[in-house]
Amino acid sequence: MGLYRRDKIYWISITQDGRRTQISTDTENKKLAERIYAKILMEIQEGKYFQNALARTKTFDEMMTRYFTECTNKQSTIERKRDALTHLQTVFSGRTISEITPESIIDYKLKRKQEKAADSTVLNEIRLLSNAFNAAIKTWRWLKENPVSQVKLGLKAGKIDRWLTPEEETKLLEASYGKMNGQLAEIIVIGLNTGMSQEEIINLKWKNIDLQRMTLTTTREKTNDTRTIPINQTAFQVLMERSKVKSISGYVFFNGANKKIDRWKLKNKFNEAVRESGIEKFRFHDLRHSFATRLAQSGVDIYKISKLLGHKDVSTTQRYAHHYPESLRSSVELLDSATILLQSKKILNADSTEQTVTACKEKRPLQGSNLRHQV
Repeated sequence: MGLYRRDKIYWISITQDGRRTQISTDTENKKLAERIYAKILMEIQEGKYFQNALARTKTFDEMMTRYFTECTNKQSTIERKRDALTHLQTVFSGRTISEITPESIIDYKLKRKQEKAADSTVLNEIRLLSNAFNAAIKTWRWLKENPVSQVKLGLKAGKIDRWLTPEEETKLLEASYGKMNGQLAEIIVIGLNTGMSQEEIINLKWKNIDLQRMTLTTTREKTNDTRTIPINQTAFQVLMERSKVKSISGYVFFNGANKKIDRWKLKNKFNEAVRESGIEKFRFHDLRHSFATRLAQSGVDIYKISKLLGHKDVSTTQRYAHHYPESLRSSVELLDSATILLQSKKILNADSTEQTVTACKEKRPLQGSNLRHQV
């Protein structure tokens, strides 16, 4: 084991189990080569170097390609993660996974923050990287440690609470009329009145709708759970109108080729309507938030809202609880009843005591006079 020079580049020679391995330091700088050599010696002593030998041959691009092929089977999830992958590729593409260190991940975070990316966006990107590393560790056995787990990111994924006011709803619908062959406004109304996600709306088929019972059945790909949603009069009128001209594909909303609407085209047209309406910072998913918020503001309890949204855990729905504190009033009013009862008892006790004292005062002179009379 030693450091030597070949064609101006310093190399490291390592012998393991009788087999000699030569590694280039890729530098002509002797001091840098010595530091690299010292680091490798330390990893060998800690038993890490040969464990991670495969990581020095596998690239970031190989890892991400395999991750998307084997570990992400939902098309909607793949599409959502494509943007995150694009940003990761600008920094890590071409590197071996052993070259993706905690330091390089911190550098990536700082770069994205300089680009004014939101904390939640950067978190999603780094989580994608972390998930791929976990697959490389647990499933493919390419390396032993996840470099992301060694980084304290200091990022906060703030939840966005954004819902439409009645005035904003009017503006958005006016800006939506005529877009997507007149379907965009109807899609918005369905979103606001059912709480369905974009994915659920574009996948909605007539076979899942019972207009007579005024219900529809939907399955969220995110949770793979099926739920039945009651249809209110507003949504019913939209569906009745659409039922007059049905597509052979069976979809309630469809494109010019009678096929399912492309989610990206819907997103783009929706964002276009938002810009034209003049309302600010409103996403398609906020239609779902508006549905839940309006229910909470009307006094509907969180458990029912949770069921309508298809949340597996009611704690996910708690974010809407603050929108209607009046719904909690009946609970604290019970304390009023208890306090009033306690006060009533105190008054009764006080009255009883006063009556006893009075009676005693009135009785003593009478007893005294009787005694004197008897004597």
